[in-house]
Amino acid sequence: MAGLTVSTSTPPSGNSGCLDPVALTQQLVRFDTTNPPGNEALCIEHIKSLLDSAGIQNEVLAKTPSRPNLLARLPGDDTAAPLLLQGHVDVVPAGPTPWRQPPFSGNLVDGFLWGRGSLDMKSGIAMMLYTIMRAKTDGTTPAGDIVLAVVCDEESGGEQGVRYLVEEHAEQFQGIKYAIGEFGGFSFELGGRRFYPIMVAEKQVCHLRVTFRGAGGHASLNQQDNPMTGLATFLQRVQSSPLPTHVTLEAKMMFQAIGSHLSPLARAGIAALLNPRFSSLTLKFLGAKGRTFAPLFRNTVSPTVVRGGEQINVVPGEVTLDLDGRLLPNFSPEQLVSELRAITGSDAAIEIEVLSHDPGPKQPDMGLFDTLSSVLKESDPEGIPVPMLMPAATDGRLFARLGIQTYGFLPMLLPKTLDFAAAIHGPDERVPVDAISFGAATIYRLLQRYGCTS
Repeated sequence: MAGLTVSTSTPPSGNSGCLDPVALTQQLVRFDTTNPPGNEALCIEHIKSLLDSAGIQNEVLAKTPSRPNLLARLPGDDTAAPLLLQGHVDVVPAGPTPWRQPPFSGNLVDGFLWGRGSLDMKSGIAMMLYTIMRAKTDGTTPAGDIVLAVVCDEESGGEQGVRYLVEEHAEQFQGIKYAIGEFGGFSFELGGRRFYPIMVAEKQVCHLRVTFRGAGGHASLNQQDNPMTGLATFLQRVQSSPLPTHVTLEAKMMFQAIGSHLSPLARAGIAALLNPRFSSLTLKFLGAKGRTFAPLFRNTVSPTVVRGGEQINVVPGEVTLDLDGRLLPNFSPEQLVSELRAITGSDAAIEIEVLSHDPGPKQPDMGLFDTLSSVLKESDPEGIPVPMLMPAATDGRLFARLGIQTYGFLPMLLPKTLDFAAAIHGPDERVPVDAISFGAATIYRLLQRYGCTS
């Protein structure tokens, strides 16, 4: 079997008591697991030591020794299928922008825990660890096995992480139907109501490369056939002309659920948004909110990498542009390429190549949604859980290959003052201390409720 098994352990019985999920988040944030390069090994080793001390069976699997993944299992009574708790410990770079607190400090300031990964998603890992260790300490036997997967490399595509596990160790996930992971369960305010979007579907990753060719030659001769000109025209059209709007089943589920709790006027606006004839106009009318919602109604492409030219006095004969494409559920790469050619006016002479594509499931399996909703309502009786289509992608798309439905469910009751979207991957990433405790208690309640028929 490909890959390297770094270590396996079945520790003796015993436990180390219940960890404070806030303190655990601090510990995890203090490991610099910036990806690239990742270097998740020390963080995984720390998590393994906690599970060993708690007497929880665990195994470390790695494609590359410095990029390990950890799988742990708490046995259930087999009255329900196993439940997967999955999350990643790698983080994106802290970036050049100054932080108000050091990005790997885990400092507690003004009721927040600061640091890269505090939201995405080391606080989520802490919630899951708290849940499985508390269950072991309390002697709780869940209805089905609880499988914990703590993985590397999510932020760079999962080659060392979930993609490796799914392709080389699929037997570890046998019988699992449902998983919880990122990204959802966080609160937001709309129309005076507090909603908790639970991710049930996500957009597909589709990376493209566009190639522009010309004659090339000496730069002093003002070459007319310069591929840079084609690149410039293409980029201008991509940035100024949005792709067509589409109303998917997943978007309907999300916005109809939200609209049912809003005023009649707001419901009318949502009805217009969900009408394919008026979707584009409604998004424009909604202004800033429309810009937030737009990726849920369009396939998208974002220019990210340009390659071309080696010398300043030579016009290149070829220039390439890489695009990060995101497809709505049940759309194909071919449809994206067709839409892209239509808005850019590019002909067959401009080559558009599909570099990679991770398809998602045909439709979400909503079998666990009511259970997730009920435990959230117990944690926050004023909260309204709703299904969510996620504009980005998570490791859930890779677990879907094994028939596993992932729900974005890291519950957090957030203050209105926190710009959640800006904090993730941005400077000054931070999470309210109370939100970590809220989420840990809610996920533990899920473990107790999972598989119960009443």
